[in-house]
Amino acid sequence: MKAAQAHALARQVVARSVLLCASVFLATPAAAHVAQGQAAGFLSGLMHPVSGLDHVVAMVAVGLWGAQLGAPAIWLLPVAFPMVMAFGGFLGLIGVPLPGVEIGIAASGILLGSMVATQSRPPLGVAIAIVGLFAVFHGHAHGTELPPGHSGHLYSVGFVVATGCLHATGVAIGLIHRWPWGRTGLRLAGAAIGAAGVLFLWRAL
Repeated sequence: MKAAQAHALARQVVARSVLLCASVFLATPAAAHVAQGQAAGFLSGLMHPVSGLDHVVAMVAVGLWGAQLGAPAIWLLPVAFPMVMAFGGFLGLIGVPLPGVEIGIAASGILLGSMVATQSRPPLGVAIAIVGLFAVFHGHAHGTELPPGHSGHLYSVGFVVATGCLHATGVAIGLIHRWPWGRTGLRLAGAAIGAAGVLFLWRAL
């Protein structure tokens, strides 16, 4: 009964998150017209994570893996990633160097994809540490690519919101793990993400 209640709660949270994400992305053109100067940084940050496939696959993988692990990882991983990513973004914004950022981002696709493909179930603390480590690299990349003249604060808020939306998408897809065909599909998706990570790593080297 508790498991059923947890799944129902997760579905409600994901549904609301997806609706919120859709409303945010649909509202961005209007926001740009209303206050172009103030909205520019937020809109840049909002679009930045979805402009690179290496970011997209890793962030979706976090949601997929959280859904596989179930409560509380289903919400802890998607919360931990943006929080740590914001710290990495701050380091990038103030110019603190971080060696191997592109390699770290590519490695995130490989490892997170592998976790999903193998249905790996490490201790929760280890899973959060893995997600947090890669979040630093993704955040730093976002922070160093702040467009000139844009608000760093609003830009940071934008890429954190976009990241949360990608996580919610991954969780929503990951809920299919309740069925045998869904578990097979998720493992295939994880393998595809891992393969994409290998391609990103080859390009980064």
